[in-house]
Amino acid sequence: MELGLRGKRALVCAASKGLGRGCAEALAAAGVELVVNARGAEALQAAAAEIAARHGVRVVPVAADITDPEGRAAVLAAAGAVDILVTNAGGPPPGLWSDWTREDFIRALDANMLTPIALMQALLPGMIARGWGRVVNITSQAVKSPIPQLGLSNTARTGLTGFVAGTARQVAPHGVTINNLLPGIHATDRADTLDSAVALAEGISLEEARARRAATIPARRYGTAEEFGAACAFLCSVHAGFIVGQNISLDGGAFCATM
Repeated sequence: MELGLRGKRALVCAASKGLGRGCAEALAAAGVELVVNARGAEALQAAAAEIAARHGVRVVPVAADITDPEGRAAVLAAAGAVDILVTNAGGPPPGLWSDWTREDFIRALDANMLTPIALMQALLPGMIARGWGRVVNITSQAVKSPIPQLGLSNTARTGLTGFVAGTARQVAPHGVTINNLLPGIHATDRADTLDSAVALAEGISLEEARARRAATIPARRYGTAEEFGAACAFLCSVHAGFIVGQNISLDGGAFCATM
């Protein structure tokens, strides 16, 4: 399917690996020029070079901490006028509700709620002025089905979901859509971290921990960054202009609900 995105410009956060990399690859394959961000300069430079060589598009890497005001300012300055924004940041660590401090919650909110909001506030006005734009926030299945040990993530990402619910309806008349992609377990470093914690706590191998988790997913496997990226690219396409303020689960059927 031709996505109608050739020549558009996108900012993709946390794009050196995992789901962000999957989104960057899919957009580049559709002919989108990219500004990609991550904290690790070496990995980001390598990813940018690989994406540019593979898809023949311009890819500008900006190594910075997107959750830090100075880092965010540097990324936005390099991004300039973009048509597409994909927000993404690693989730907070797992833990127990009784152990989290106010500072823990502030860090989680900064990374997974306030940073994507700040990026939208910076870039939505330009999209509105040009009469076209797409925002995709990578959140989590936890906003529909909270994960007990990920209470910090549950809290921050649900706050972002509330912001998007109202804002998406306000910008839609201007040809700008905002939607959220809710990943379940995908084969990424984040899954490895969570599975390693289970393996350590239960005295089992990492492979057994993965197999146990995969068995709880109706699809009986983890998702891939490639299929996640394809879903992101479609939401950014000219065909998705009537999809507004939605929370779309990519979880292999893990969240069980009629509606």
